[in-house]
Amino acid sequence: MKSKLPFALPDIGEEEIDEVVDSLRSGWLTTGPKTKQFETDFAGFMGKGLTALAVNSATSGLHLALEAVGVGPGNEVITTPYTFTATAEVIRYLGADPVFIDIDPKTRNMNPASLQQAVTARTKAVIPVHIGGLACDMAPIIDVARNNNLRIVEDAAHALPTTYKGELVGTLDTDATVFSFYVTKTIATGEGGMVVTRNADIAKRCSVMRLHGIDRDAFDRYTSDKPKWYYEVIAPGFKYNMTDIAASIGIHQLRKARAFQQKRQAIAERYFEAFSDLPVDLPARAPDGDLHAWHLYAMSLHRDATVPRDRFIELMAEQGIGTSVHFIPLHMQPYWRTTYNLREEDYPCATEAYRGAVSLPIYTKMNDNDVLRVIEATRAILSCKRC
Repeated sequence: MKSKLPFALPDIGEEEIDEVVDSLRSGWLTTGPKTKQFETDFAGFMGKGLTALAVNSATSGLHLALEAVGVGPGNEVITTPYTFTATAEVIRYLGADPVFIDIDPKTRNMNPASLQQAVTARTKAVIPVHIGGLACDMAPIIDVARNNNLRIVEDAAHALPTTYKGELVGTLDTDATVFSFYVTKTIATGEGGMVVTRNADIAKRCSVMRLHGIDRDAFDRYTSDKPKWYYEVIAPGFKYNMTDIAASIGIHQLRKARAFQQKRQAIAERYFEAFSDLPVDLPARAPDGDLHAWHLYAMSLHRDATVPRDRFIELMAEQGIGTSVHFIPLHMQPYWRTTYNLREEDYPCATEAYRGAVSLPIYTKMNDNDVLRVIEATRAILSCKRC
């Protein structure tokens, strides 16, 4: 029986383990000094005087950021259907409605050319999603948003350390950016996320709302030399704080972020070289001078490939190799399709991308033999006439 090569694995070293043990021994298991350090380190990584606020998931971060920029009942928020459901569900949390626009067929990111025509009197914000770790074309998105007085919250769950025109995603001229540290992401804390903003009002609102709407930090109250038992609840907040256990992992993962990106880039380059003659559309590269985070290596099988996408996945599984599909578009999901009367023909690029989409393993714990194994299996299946 062939050994299992999973679709993704976190790359956890002794540094992370030691930091977690130190937190366990310290008595601080929930939000405390390690979370503060992780936030400080992350803000430093971003630079440009940004504030970083640690949360328990990117979903939480998106919810907080949208709430902080004033999204509420009756509003519309424009986003892409080619994403995980979390991007849209946070809009519904606030009583607002998502408006989906189709993707660019090459990048699979939001198509800026469709943005202006989707704006209505109800539109409050835009959520661009940097799919797979490739930056959206943000300049025209920012132009449309600013011309229509819209707020921009970037879904950068895949995009650390992605750059756009030489600038890190998270430092662009937008209102807030949200990163994910879910176990499969480019840096991982198991569960977790970070909201980054240069707007002091947004930062303050997110800070208050992430812990029950309390007007002061619980960590500060419990570590003060003087009694600070009194607090006030100033809003009906949420329970979205990060634990020190997760932050302990994040501190060291962040220090490895650039090395991790380089390893993922190297794997992607081997795939590009190996698959250039196969009946597939390979993922878009970052423009010259920019970084692709390579959270995903998502290619698309041609309609005339020797096997259909679903059979390809089955055959890879028989070889012990994990794959995935990113994404089943939201306009094809029962809730979104039914609630908003969405039709596949209204999103032809997203629909077509999904039909052949398959994501191959690309993670830093893969060794050269693992990468070669994926390459050989992929080539064998897509060259087989009787599979």
